[in-house]
Amino acid sequence: MKIAVQRECFDVNAEIGTLCAGRLDVGAVASFIGYARGVNDGSDVSAMTLEHYPGMTEKAIAALADEAAARWPFIDATIVHRIGRLLPGDPIVLVLVASRHRGEAFAACEYIMDALKTRAPFWKKEETPEGERWVEARASDEAAAARWQLPRQKM
Repeated sequence: MKIAVQRECFDVNAEIGTLCAGRLDVGAVASFIGYARGVNDGSDVSAMTLEHYPGMTEKAIAALADEAAARWPFIDATIVHRIGRLLPGDPIVLVLVASRHRGEAFAACEYIMDALKTRAPFWKKEETPEGERWVEARASDEAAAARWQLPRQKM
């Protein structure tokens, strides 16, 4: 699995090519690309800065990918998350999951993205006409992540 936290932009086609290179068992690649928005919570956003804790962030993302691999039999995954100052329209995150069949690819990709939004140690600060502000966690992101919880087994 490729896990990268970087300032540089990513090339989606190159990442898919690398993920699938030499693999004849890949039948599907599901992808998610997240972009910086120019509006959030009713305010214009001129830029966003993403900060992280080096080392800890990559380890947390790898753990999320391992959790997904334990649930769905996918072949490989690529997760790239950008940091630094980003402008509206800039790509922020890329999640690719290669599998034999589309169902596993879609489910694992969605799971990884939901987990990234709620459990990866990133901090976002937006620049708005009113000034800078830290972005708080969204209840909708928590709800999306909560649906992946397995029911407790009865004893």
